[in-house]
Amino acid sequence: MTEKPIVIKTPAEMILDSRAARARGERVGLVPTMGALHQGHISLLDYTRQHCDRLVVSIFVNPIQFNKKDDLEKYPRTWEQDTARCAEAGADVIYAPDAAVMYPAGFQTKVAVGAMAQGLCGAFRPGHFDGVTTVVLKLFNAVRPHLAVFGQKDYQQLKVIQRMCQDLDLEVEVVGCPTVREPDGLALSSRNVHLSPSERRQSLCLYKALSRARALAQAGEREAAALIAAARREIESSPLARLEYLEVVDAETLEPVSRLERPARMCLAAWLGDTRLIDNMGLD
Repeated sequence: MTEKPIVIKTPAEMILDSRAARARGERVGLVPTMGALHQGHISLLDYTRQHCDRLVVSIFVNPIQFNKKDDLEKYPRTWEQDTARCAEAGADVIYAPDAAVMYPAGFQTKVAVGAMAQGLCGAFRPGHFDGVTTVVLKLFNAVRPHLAVFGQKDYQQLKVIQRMCQDLDLEVEVVGCPTVREPDGLALSSRNVHLSPSERRQSLCLYKALSRARALAQAGEREAAALIAAARREIESSPLARLEYLEVVDAETLEPVSRLERPARMCLAAWLGDTRLIDNMGLD
């Protein structure tokens, strides 16, 4: 029988648990999530389990990173399913504080990363990454992990968090694991459940666009404008897809590049109906 992970609800309890684990000489790993766990999350848990002695999964739908109230309200909450998946993946702890604990009355301090958080998703979701970095720093302070693991699907988020750790001298190793996809290429996301059957079919244009750009880059195309144009044509062939942004950026700094002379990624966001999807792919 799978042993259930313990559930911790407050930062004070979480600090004590991790302090005890560290005192025992254990390596603590954290996978931050907002719940609605899918196989992409499980891949992060599996990686962390292999590299750490104590696996902590945080489940917290962070209100300060949502730009729209209705988006926050419709975010899926699947607690029973999530706890079962954490148990199957060998999690030791589920850290599940509520919003009143994380942001008590009088809370007024936030973390803000500079230019790296302003482009791509940051240009369309003002304040989003302030909310992300603030909650992640709070999670790091409570869990005290040696290792924190994120998915590369949220590539800008990954790089912003790595930048925060570097800038603020945090003793946390932040690792990004490859995007997990459906057999047809669609990146796994908790938002995919909102797609209608026709939207789901046409959402494949995002993966096709990225794959087309990568194939051209591997064939020798070095001009970002040409890669973007080819990817855009793939997306525009699907009438239900509304492109929000499509850019080629430096893989480390996220600054736009005009020519591939160093590692780069193509990043995009698009709407299928009322569902916003993001994806990215390395062009090397």
